[in-house]
Amino acid sequence: MNIEQVNDDKKGWFKAVEEGQEAGLMTYVWAGPGKIIIDHTEVSPEFSGKGVGKALVLEAVRYARESKVKILPLCPFAKSVFDKNADLQDVLF
Repeated sequence: MNIEQVNDDKKGWFKAVEEGQEAGLMTYVWAGPGKIIIDHTEVSPEFSGKGVGKALVLEAVRYARESKVKILPLCPFAKSVFDKNADLQDVLF
């Protein structure tokens, strides 16, 4: 599975693609310099239960750490991933 990121001045997203098919999408908006709000995560039904959503969240965490960005997970799914993984708390604001 490949995860692509598109980012602009106000918003962005991470998209999971497997064999040319979109497996999942997680969107975010910028909340000022150095802060993003994850507002939505969705996984295509045929990829349900395969860890696509968590992979998207983990890619956002990787990006946040590399770019010195903090994350506010308003999306219930993303928030649940952060709540279950204490090792991700360093990127929260």
